[in-house]
Amino acid sequence: MITRDAFRGSTTDELLYVDKNFTYQGTLNVSAHDVLNIHLEISKRNHEHIYHPYCIKTLKGYLKKRRNQVNKKVKPRVRFIQKTNSDSGGFRVSCLATGFYPRHINLTLFRDEQPVADHEITGGDLRPNGDGTYQMKKSLEISAADKHKYTCSATHLSLDNKLNALLEFDHGEPFKSVIPSVLTVLALMLVFGAAAAVWKRRYAASEETVDTTATFKSM
Repeated sequence: MITRDAFRGSTTDELLYVDKNFTYQGTLNVSAHDVLNIHLEISKRNHEHIYHPYCIKTLKGYLKKRRNQVNKKVKPRVRFIQKTNSDSGGFRVSCLATGFYPRHINLTLFRDEQPVADHEITGGDLRPNGDGTYQMKKSLEISAADKHKYTCSATHLSLDNKLNALLEFDHGEPFKSVIPSVLTVLALMLVFGAAAAVWKRRYAASEETVDTTATFKSM
C-alpha cells in the first residue's frame, strides 16, 4: 500500500507499506522532528491495523462472489482468413483468435518457422465479444508469388500447449474456384440444348404426321 501527500501539484511525502515493512520518503520541512515521527507512527498503525486488513477482506469477498468469472477459462479458436487485395494483386492473410477468456493471449505469426517482423503486421488489438470473451486479429500482406509457409501460434492460460493454425495457401485457388462454375454452366447448356433438340424433333415429327393424315383423307 502506498500513501502520498501532495502540495501544489507536487508530492511532498510518500509512505510505502509492503510485507509489514515501511519505507518513507519526504521533502517536508518540519521544524519539530518529534511531530513528524508522531505523524509517521500514526500512519503506520492505521496502515497495519485498519487499511491493510480491510482492503484484504474486501478483495477476498469480491473474489468469492466472482469466483466463477475469475476462474473461468475458455480456449481460443484460431484460424486463417485469406482475402484478395485488388490494389496490389496479392493477398491479405489474417490470423484470428476468438472466443477466449481471460483476456491475455500471445498471438504470433511465423514465416517458415521464423517470427514475422512487427513492422509487417497490422492489427493486434484486443477486442471484446458479445458473450464476454475476447478476440484478436493480426494481418499480413503477401504477394501472389509468395511460396513461404505461414503459421499462426497462440498461447493462452486455457491451453496446455501452443495452438497452431497453418495457412493452406493455394496460388491456383482463384482459377480452381472458377472451373466448377464453368463446368456447371456448360453442363446446363448441354442439357437445355439436348432438351431443345428433342422437343424440336418431336414437334417436327408431329407436324409431319398431321400433314400425312390430312393428305390421306383428301384422297
